[in-house]
Parts: sequence; C-alpha cells; structure tokens
Amino acid sequence: MLDDIKKTLWATADKLRANMDAAEYKHVVLGLIFLKFISDNFSAKRQELTSRFRDRDDEYYLENTNDQEIAKELEDRNYYVASNVFWVPEEARWESLRSVAKRPDIGKRIDDALAQIEGENPKLKGILDKRYARVQLPDGKLGELVDLISTIGFGNDSTSARDILGQVYEYFLGMFANAEGKRGGQFYTPASIVKTLVAVLAPHEGRVYDPCCGSGGMFVQSERFIEAHGGKIGDVAIYGQEANPTTWRLAAMNLAIRGIDFNLGREPGDTFIRNQHPDLRADYILANPPFNFDEWWHGSLAGDPRWVYGEPPKGNANFAWLLHILYHLKPTGRAGVVLANGSLTSETNNEGVIRAAMVEADVVEVMIALPNQLFFNTQIPACLWFLAKQKTKRKGEVLFIDTRKLGTMISRKQAEFKEVVVERIASTVKAWRGESGKYEDIAGYCRSVTLDEIAEHRHKLSPGSYVGAEYVEDDDDAFTEKMQTLTTRLGEQMAKGEELDLQIKKTLKEIGYVC
Repeated sequence: MLDDIKKTLWATADKLRANMDAAEYKHVVLGLIFLKFISDNFSAKRQELTSRFRDRDDEYYLENTNDQEIAKELEDRNYYVASNVFWVPEEARWESLRSVAKRPDIGKRIDDALAQIEGENPKLKGILDKRYARVQLPDGKLGELVDLISTIGFGNDSTSARDILGQVYEYFLGMFANAEGKRGGQFYTPASIVKTLVAVLAPHEGRVYDPCCGSGGMFVQSERFIEAHGGKIGDVAIYGQEANPTTWRLAAMNLAIRGIDFNLGREPGDTFIRNQHPDLRADYILANPPFNFDEWWHGSLAGDPRWVYGEPPKGNANFAWLLHILYHLKPTGRAGVVLANGSLTSETNNEGVIRAAMVEADVVEVMIALPNQLFFNTQIPACLWFLAKQKTKRKGEVLFIDTRKLGTMISRKQAEFKEVVVERIASTVKAWRGESGKYEDIAGYCRSVTLDEIAEHRHKLSPGSYVGAEYVEDDDDAFTEKMQTLTTRLGEQMAKGEELDLQIKKTLKEIGYVC
C-alpha cells in the first residue's frame, strides 16, 4: 500500500514540474513534504490534547471550562514542545495553506508560513528553504502540488505518520537523485550501500558522525538499525557537516521529519577548512565523500594535526578524508568510508606512503570491493574502507571481501545489493571479528590477510589480489558434451580435408595432443 502511494505521488509530482530542472524542483517538493509533516504532527497533538481536556473527571474543571477556554489552552506551546512537536502558528498550518492553494500568491504565502515556523522554532532557524514566491512553475502548478501532497494519508498516531512521511521523503530523495544523474549523488548515497556500512559497523549507541552528510541517509539508517536491534532512537547522538547549503537544509529536514535530534554545525561549511566539530571524537563514523575531489586544498591546511600518517596530495582528497575521519574517532571507534578504487593502489603524490603507514599502524580493518553501477553520480569503480582506531581482535590482519559479482541490476543503469547480500557481508565480518559464528576463508569471496603479506604487495589493498579465484567444481556432464561437440567438428573437418580451425587446434593442445 505504501509503495503504491509513493509511486503515485512521484509520478504525479514529476508530471507537475513540466520543464523545471529536477535539481531545483526537489527543494520545492521536499520542502512542502516537510511542511505537511510538521503541520500534521502538530494537528495530531492538538487533537490528542482536545480529547484529554474534554475527558477530564475533575468536577471543578468541567463546571468552569468551556470550548473557548479549551481552545485557549490548546494554544499553550509548552504542551507541544514537551512532546518534541514543532509549534506551527495558525496561518502556517497546512489546512490554512490548502484553502488558498489556488490563489496566485500561494508561493508568497508558503514562504511566509515557513518564516513564521522558523521564528517560532529556534531549532529550525535557517533550515527552511523559502523559494516558493520565485519558483518557475506554470500558473496553477504550485497549487496542484499542494493538493497532491495533501492526499498523503496519515493516522492520528504521530509515530506512524512520521514513519510514513519519512519513507515518502526518502523515496523522493532517491528518485530525484536518479533524475539528476551525476549531480544527484552529491546529496544521496544509494540505500543498499548505506545499509552495508551500517550493518558492518553496527552502531548501537554513542556518537555517530558523518563529515560529508549529504541529505542525512547515513544517520537515518543508523537509527533504523538501532531500533531493529532493540535500542532506542535517542541512544545515539548525531553529528554531521555539509558544505552545500541546500543539501545541508535537506539533511536537517530529513532528520527532523523522523524526530532525530542532530547537530549539523552552526552553518554549512567546508569540512577541511571550516571544521564544525573540531573537538568531536566519535564512536562511529560513516561517510561517502566526493570521489577524487581535486579542489579541496587550502594553504592553512599545511601541517594540520589531522595528517598523522602524512600530508595528503593537494590534487586529490581521498586520503585527506581518511585521515580526517581517523582523527575524529575515539580510541575504541570504528569507521566505514566509500572511496574510489584508486585509493586501493595509487602510489602517486604521497598516497602510497600514507596507505602503507595506515596499514602498518594496523588501523585498516576490512576492505570491500564493490560491483559497478551502484551509484547515481559516477561509473568510477568504488570500494569500502573500514577503519578501527585500536583493534581488540584480529590484530595484524585485514579482512578482504570481493563483492564485485554480487550486485543485482534493478534498471538498465542501476545496480544494488539485495538484503541477503548485505546480511552475508555483515555476517562474514562478525564471524571474522569473533562476534558470532565461525569464520572461514572462501576462495573468490573473502580472506584474512596478515600485514606481512600486504607489505609484500607494496601495501596495495585491492581485495581481488588477495581472495583468489572462485572455486568451481568439475562438471563431468558439461565436459563430456563439449568433447562430443569437438569430436564431431573434428571428424567433419578431417573428412573434408579442411585445415583445422584455430579453436580446435587450441583445444587439442590444452588436452595434450600435438598437431
């Protein structure tokens, strides 16, 4: 049912945008979805309070209170703030906006509503994107979009409403990322990659940090993992940073929709130059930084204390991200990072030196090779780095996993990991760490390798170089069939006195017959 709602909403919303670019339109749609959510959440709390006030047994209260006084009491913001519900002024409530959706000034009215909500809720200050008065949509289309989002059905249960609208929001993020192509990946990491990072790291409690958080998908998935394993949504503290102002707002709205408390810094900012959390030491770090980013360096970064294992090259930020992340880990912390495959083998501009130093310091825990076509924004082959500040088990070893053949195509251009693959990867790592089950090397899939062997490979970390080839059992029936075909073809050519073709000659040599 929910999948049908999401698909119908997307199809209609996408149709309404006419010729408007998806990069611009996503902020229009997602901003309205956010506004609808906080207004609905406010209304649900208001209905709950109304029922509670009218059901009171206190005789004095019943004798001295009328509907007008109840209405006045319902406007006491303390009731809402205590329940973690954003206060929404009357003019900014969804029904007020929907009633004037067909008016030509609906864009300005929405901007005014967002401004009022920001003014009443300090936590949302500077987060809501007020662009509706100047949005380039054909006449009437913005009003139609308001009507469309009004059709999302929610119950009075605020938790259920939050879950439904959160899923719709996430679905739209993914669809917009697909529509935007390369640019889409700047704010959205495919769900199966995020699930893999979270499943391997298993963040149960503590501080979770993403230094390039995009739209906040890593945080959302972490909270889901915690809840699925019996924890509470407040068991982790969320810290993030994002340089792009509009994406920073997307992340804040994505987290607020789900009631997740967060700290994304005072403002959007470059993680390397304007670090918003300089003193943070996190229990878990998850990140999907831009691949091979070449415009990151600033002169002020020379000699930075984050460069413990060497100064990263000025023309590529891959190892700058890894060193920044290691710097912000607690001694017992773990990190999972998505990077381009070049990080596995490159020896140019000090990258090989840094990688060797990290390996020898035993902070590299698990390396995973990924299938192609997992990402919206690039066809560059990618991998997952898992780091541990101080290993408690498997010291002096690195686990290599090759998943290049485990992706499933979900469209002509897009692949993903199915849940069973994510579970297999997580189970393999857990077994290797000694947390559950028994670990065994599997040819072509996984292998535990000592630091000495890695040193023999000049500290290169490509999983395919270590796990070997997949073992394939001999297929006697298939071999017999091939030999029959070969014999028939050989007999035909010899009977006609023809020159043996190259393939037959090659096969005969392989089985030891010299011709």
